[in-house]
Amino acid sequence: MEDELEDRVLHQTYLSFMKILSRFSSSVAFDTPTSYLWKMVRLYLLRSEVLVFTLGVVVCFMYLQTIGLWSRSLLSRLSHAVNPISAVQRMKLMEGSDADKQSWELKGSLSAVYAIKGRRMHMEDKFIINENINNTGISLFAIFDGHGGEFAANYAKDHLIQNLYNKVVELNAYKEGKLPEIPKIETPDEIKKEDKENTVNVERKSSFKKSISTADDTSKKEITDPQLLAQLNKARPITREVRPIKPIKNISVPLSSYIDKGKINYGKLLTDEVLAADRLLVEAAKRSMNVAGTTALIAILEDNHLIVANVGDSRGVMCDSRGNAIPVSFDHKPQQVREQKRIEAAGGYIAFNGVWRVAGILATSRAMGDYPLKDKNFVIADPDILTFNLEDHKPMFLVLASDGLWDTFTNEEAVKFIKERLDEPDFGAKSLTLQAYYRGSVDNITVLVINFLVERFSTANLVH
Repeated sequence: MEDELEDRVLHQTYLSFMKILSRFSSSVAFDTPTSYLWKMVRLYLLRSEVLVFTLGVVVCFMYLQTIGLWSRSLLSRLSHAVNPISAVQRMKLMEGSDADKQSWELKGSLSAVYAIKGRRMHMEDKFIINENINNTGISLFAIFDGHGGEFAANYAKDHLIQNLYNKVVELNAYKEGKLPEIPKIETPDEIKKEDKENTVNVERKSSFKKSISTADDTSKKEITDPQLLAQLNKARPITREVRPIKPIKNISVPLSSYIDKGKINYGKLLTDEVLAADRLLVEAAKRSMNVAGTTALIAILEDNHLIVANVGDSRGVMCDSRGNAIPVSFDHKPQQVREQKRIEAAGGYIAFNGVWRVAGILATSRAMGDYPLKDKNFVIADPDILTFNLEDHKPMFLVLASDGLWDTFTNEEAVKFIKERLDEPDFGAKSLTLQAYYRGSVDNITVLVINFLVERFSTANLVH
């Protein structure tokens, strides 16, 4: 009964307000354009149903903006409608110095890559193409999608890849008997210097006695004692210091442990090298207090075998002889049951902030770097390894890409798109990248295409 009474009161209040507004508007002469416009507004726009509908539209747009869909799709389409300039033309207009560079492209004999900064302020994607490592016939391709800065992606590109090159060359020679294995003994680290500040007792310094003569002016004393002046000169200024991090012991693994039945065990090699590089990356990041991280998608091709290691949400998809899309990696997302259980077992949690994130921060559950989350074991760098015999699939091509592509393309859509453009000079990598930009991707976009229909190998070694 009370609710009904309240509704009637509100309705009567609204009607009274509208009557007062109507009387006010009716008192205005409608012989001017302004008065005529006001009459139209009163008759059509100030109706209750129009106001309610407008309020509903505003609330809907606010919700879309909150979950990130508005800016990614609707806003980008409106932008293209108002300003139909092409993505390529827009990027060329923006380009100036190297620091303002918007796109990168490289091409080998059987692979090509195209990358753009896109709608991000900085380019944090890095890629590697080496179609013939030191004339061994082994190819290596990699994509690193950095976040929180370029530090982690650059570190992985420079250190992890170089270590993999060295190991591949050593193992190839060792396998062929050209390089006798030297027993590797774990040499102890340099003599550990304990923090003497925590163990050595602090000696009391002898106090300086004040000797003030009757002629001294006590309001203006000058320090004349030479010992005291010397102590003051040696005093260190108060500054912000990064506490020294104890170096991580690098474990040496004998080469023979990577040889299985006369062949290189790339799964073990990739796992060991990724984890070793991540330990060193975390150590370096702590010294510089850099919280950046990166995904890692690495593909090794030897003869008819493809080995893919994945950490994070960059993704690889292969097109077989029938045109089917075969995933060669799977994203590491916090909402996956396996990943969520692992995070919660470590004492962490996942939260929805536009997308599901580890501790409400990171949108991928595995990454290199990210030491604040890595220290708590919320994020790990253990790679998933998948191995494929290309004789079974007879693939046409392989696509490796950062999540800037997969935000707007499914596996099947990407495979179909490249299949129709495989005869382009860059095997469709550039077209696919720009199409992802057209569709509203807001991230850096890197697409690497490996064409299995061309002859191997060259000596190309291309990096960014």
